[in-house]
Amino acid sequence: MAQFGCGGPRCTCLVTAGPGVVVTGNGSAGAPYVVEAGVAPVSCDDVRPCLSAGPGATYDPATGVIGAEPPVTGCGLTGDGTAGAPLAVATAAWPYDCPPEDSGTVVVCDADGVLRGEPRGQASFVSYSETRDYPDLEVPTGTTPTDVDTPFTLEVTNPDPCLPALVLVEREADVDFDLPVGAGAGYAQDTDEMVYLRNTGTTAIQDTHVQTTKLYQHTLSLAPGATATVNFPVRLSRGAGGATYNRIQVFIRALLISQ
Repeated sequence: MAQFGCGGPRCTCLVTAGPGVVVTGNGSAGAPYVVEAGVAPVSCDDVRPCLSAGPGATYDPATGVIGAEPPVTGCGLTGDGTAGAPLAVATAAWPYDCPPEDSGTVVVCDADGVLRGEPRGQASFVSYSETRDYPDLEVPTGTTPTDVDTPFTLEVTNPDPCLPALVLVEREADVDFDLPVGAGAGYAQDTDEMVYLRNTGTTAIQDTHVQTTKLYQHTLSLAPGATATVNFPVRLSRGAGGATYNRIQVFIRALLISQ
């Protein structure tokens, strides 16, 4: 550094700024040397190798251009995610006369982010059969069908956890009658007489029987998991001439259609 007033010759020193350093002044009292940390100029070529593209972005190291990566779409989606072509659910034209607002089904997003449609309907079937024997009991004589035993029953449960079910029931009945000459007897499902038999011959008829069936709608809407009881009273009537019965056999079959 320069020295002043020391009685000796003036000493001039060379001060050079290194990388990242700035030196100002000339070493005089009015302009002393000032050494500061400087900011070295950095070119784009120096920076570009340090950059890379993350998810959803594009990067060109030759030009330094950073852009948004268009979404990759698959089945069920349209558009590329741009303002001009936003992502949308791909839908088909509604081909029915009824409006979709009234009759269209529902599509939802599940807990895993997957689109789901409404639950599928299902069909199930249950069947029951029972035979009861009797010690040749007299057939009731009245014209109105009469209960001669407790009703046969079947418990029907809707196995669908989501949808109500239509329940269709088919019931079969078969009653064995013993008919002396001139005797007659009939049986009914509920109040509907299904069979009337009469012996117009000259000898007794043993264990004569006719099996009948009926199909009906039991329940229009059985709630998910709910149970309904199908009762089947087999009733006898118009006993005459010593007619007796010794057996009643039934079948109950139920078809459940959830919808």
